[in-house]
Amino acid sequence: MKIKNIEGLRVSEIKEMVGQGGKFVYFPYTISVVLATFKRPSSIYFIRPGEGTFKYSYKHVAVNAVVGWWGIPWGPIYTIGAMYNQFSGGKDVTGAVMSDLIQNDPEADTSTYNINGNVSYNTQPKNDDQPTYNVPRN
Repeated sequence: MKIKNIEGLRVSEIKEMVGQGGKFVYFPYTISVVLATFKRPSSIYFIRPGEGTFKYSYKHVAVNAVVGWWGIPWGPIYTIGAMYNQFSGGKDVTGAVMSDLIQNDPEADTSTYNINGNVSYNTQPKNDDQPTYNVPRN
């Protein structure tokens, strides 16, 4: 899933904004075609501190209003649930997104590994040798 509104931001900047009230949300929407009803998530949007979500959710509200209702019996049920989420600010997925961003942060310091309390410093291997890590054997 694509994350929108974080272009050009570092993970450290995003963490700071999340600490100030920023969040990651998506907006579920429903599409119905007579007997078939499909629940879909939007892209994930980064909502900055103090920013509203309406400018990101209105497209999904429109999709629900036009094509969400028509599936019998689940169309109206799923559409009402999706609209509730859209009007309440979207589904918050900040924890999961931040976990993924932190794990994949290119600026993170991974030069030190702490495995079972033993610290090993990863230095550049010499003569094409693989680096060794202090991992206790059982």
